[in-house]
Amino acid sequence: MDFLQVEGKTFVVFGVANKKSVAWHIGQTLETAGAMVVYVVRSPERRESLLKLMGERPVFVCDVEFEDQIMAVRDQIGQSFEQVHGLVHSIAFADYEGGIKPFHETGKKQFMRTIDISCYSLISVANQFKELLTDDASVVTISISTTSMASENYGFMAPVKAALDSSLVFLAKSFSQFSNIRFNAVAPGLLKTSASAGIPGYVEAYLFAEKVIPRGTAVSTQEAANAACFLLSPRSSGMNAQRMVIDAGMAINYFDNEVVSKVMSSPD
Repeated sequence: MDFLQVEGKTFVVFGVANKKSVAWHIGQTLETAGAMVVYVVRSPERRESLLKLMGERPVFVCDVEFEDQIMAVRDQIGQSFEQVHGLVHSIAFADYEGGIKPFHETGKKQFMRTIDISCYSLISVANQFKELLTDDASVVTISISTTSMASENYGFMAPVKAALDSSLVFLAKSFSQFSNIRFNAVAPGLLKTSASAGIPGYVEAYLFAEKVIPRGTAVSTQEAANAACFLLSPRSSGMNAQRMVIDAGMAINYFDNEVVSKVMSSPD
């Protein structure tokens, strides 16, 4: 049974960096369900590095920091595909030049560039692709499980993700004026990806998360991808302007007796 009901449909996936990427797992899951997946990567160099992984799949290049490239990739995809049933925005970049600093020392240039690439790009991509998207298409972006947890090692990325979450709500409202296109976000807990591995202190936070999560293991990238594919499919037709948290119950378990006991018994 084709539960997702995506067989024969076309999806555009932005953001594959390597085989550990959430975007790659989403694409693979959609392909397994019979969908046609069109991939968009950041640069010609990235496309070259992914040749062995991608095989004969259609792969286009677009650096979303530049509006003209978004327009160009839309036109290129439109020449080969008459319509797109769903779009994945799995793009995040933080300009941590100079290292992680206290939040109040965040540089304006760094913050605005991060907002541009990680948040505004969703607005721009949605706007440029609106004529290619079917009337009932689904757009899914990748957020984080909480944007109100002031984790020092995540720097200013959480406020940027908060802006992303708010943007999808406004996109859902404005697109409703002329379509039934939906906008939702998958908001996973800590994932083991190449991008996250480069964040100072992330490994320690990941290991702590495994202690707090009731089942004792962190969220897998595939679990986040599964949720994204559900949101992309007609099966989630009643969901719009929502963020689906995939944290395996971590948010309910910060005060687990075992965790608290270990912290309180450790030397100061």
